[in-house]
Amino acid sequence: MSRLRPLSDAGTGYGVSPTIVTPMNQQPAPASEDGDRLSEGWQRSAVLIVDDEEGMRNFLGKTLERRCGQVMLAGSAEQADTLAQAHRFDLVILDITLPGKSGIAWLRELREQGYAGEVILITAFADLETAIEALRAGASDFILKPFRVSQILNAVKHSLERAHLRRENWLLRRSLRQRVAARQALVGGSAPMRSLRADLARAAGVASTVLLSGESGTGKELAARALHQQSLRARAPFVPVACATVSAEHIESELFGHARGAFPGATRSRDGLLFYAQGGTLFLDEVAELPPPVQAALLRVLDDHRIRPLGGEQQIEVDVRIIAATNRNLADEVAAGRFRNDLYYRLQVVEIALPPLREHKADIPALVAHFVATLAPQLGVEPIGVSEPELAYLGQYDWPGNVRELRNLVERSLILGALNLSALYPGETRPALAGSPLPTDLHELEKRHILTVLDSVTGDKTRAAQLLGISRRTLERRCAEWQ
Repeated sequence: MSRLRPLSDAGTGYGVSPTIVTPMNQQPAPASEDGDRLSEGWQRSAVLIVDDEEGMRNFLGKTLERRCGQVMLAGSAEQADTLAQAHRFDLVILDITLPGKSGIAWLRELREQGYAGEVILITAFADLETAIEALRAGASDFILKPFRVSQILNAVKHSLERAHLRRENWLLRRSLRQRVAARQALVGGSAPMRSLRADLARAAGVASTVLLSGESGTGKELAARALHQQSLRARAPFVPVACATVSAEHIESELFGHARGAFPGATRSRDGLLFYAQGGTLFLDEVAELPPPVQAALLRVLDDHRIRPLGGEQQIEVDVRIIAATNRNLADEVAAGRFRNDLYYRLQVVEIALPPLREHKADIPALVAHFVATLAPQLGVEPIGVSEPELAYLGQYDWPGNVRELRNLVERSLILGALNLSALYPGETRPALAGSPLPTDLHELEKRHILTVLDSVTGDKTRAAQLLGISRRTLERRCAEWQ
């Protein structure tokens, strides 16, 4: 099926002839000449061509049809406006001289409506004043007719590169705000971890949705990243969404985007995360937190690969793989009426369970070494040594917070300068630490550690209690016991 979509006679009363006129006898260059990275960007791009000259419309359409994901044609500003209200375009190629409303006048209206994409203006009649007016109206580029094929292709190439960079920069800023630890990996050579990596490798080779299940802190986002990196989508964006941290009022706009005026404060249109994940992977962490209306909208995306921004009329085609994660039993959620059963079955095409840390304690030494090596440079502190008896002691603990709890313990210990074992059993009877040159009496070890921390903060008990992860009252009671 052709991706070139002219405006039909039935739609607005203006037909477009398939006649092709190529200026200067130039033939379009093959898409492969644009380079791999750009070709990938072009293939996912939507372009609107607005020109009242039928030959020019068709020439530009045929030139870009082989390169872009979708090309639409219009012969006037009014027809273009109809298409712009119903579709999302990455680039508009716009003739200045149009019947009725001029291209510059329509461009101003388009920008006022919130369109933030690229616009290339073309004209056969231009002077410096017109060029300045075009740039002030929001044009990205300005080309005079007649032009060579190479000129229009270069202009399109640079425009789509700018759009691609804007999208990448937005994703980068979002990742930095969320402090995503992209350098972390699935660490461990135990049988459960080897099985997990094998499951992820198998799932990476198919296009199906994946449901990652497991307790909080087991590393579901790391598993999702590993799956993405091994898939054919590895060069496209990986976009994580923490569903539990976004309010029910804003999650739909966050995922699908919104039109200007869709809700109070929406002063301009904004693309959603599904759009930013084009060609890549959208990771929905704690998917059970999605409210029912968003569950229904997500099901529609999985069915027809289109999204509609909140308050908008546009239907935007998306090519995104969905990976969802949950620490709940979704079957129980379905039975309780809190989660759609049809969405559950669509997400559960491939389900991979992540093991809790208590089931692969053999990986604790490797995890500790990994966290010390990665966190110490980030914190700007010296690495700490962890003895065999201390590692054995860590293996006696059940880790209800899983790998995340272990990471937090290592981070706190790096700040304190020694392994903070006292944080594991606050207010409880602790197992003994055996086989160590350290004191075998855990209470003596705890005393030495607490006194060391107190000395490091010159006796400030409030600060020491914060570093130790206990209350000041508990600290004072311990100190009173030693007097």
